[in-house]
Amino acid sequence: MAKAIHTMIRVLDLDRSVDFYKRAFGLEVADRFDFDDFTLAYLRNPENDFEVELTWNHDQEEDYTHGSGYGHVAMCVDDCAAERERFEAEGFNPGNVVEFHREGSLMARFFFVQDPDGYKIEVLERHGRYQ
Repeated sequence: MAKAIHTMIRVLDLDRSVDFYKRAFGLEVADRFDFDDFTLAYLRNPENDFEVELTWNHDQEEDYTHGSGYGHVAMCVDDCAAERERFEAEGFNPGNVVEFHREGSLMARFFFVQDPDGYKIEVLERHGRYQ
């Protein structure tokens, strides 16, 4: 059986991105590997072992483009409204909290935020299948 272990995104400024993911989601650098042309930083928190891999190509000077294929990464939190307020106070410019209902019941409560490189992150409240 396969197990998901990380998602990788390319970043323009590694320190700025590490700071964002630490302040936004409590992710810390678990490992960092510096190579001649690039650096890999693996971020995670004590809640799980799934990691966000930040790849910093040292010679990249322009913002990356995301094309039409990138969707989003999803993170789970206990209280979506409280996290949105905290994100607002941090200056992260989160979107509005949205709710999806199916057959009269709450399916999902969430908002979106973008990291410093423009990657979309869905912040879901723990509920139902989103644990």
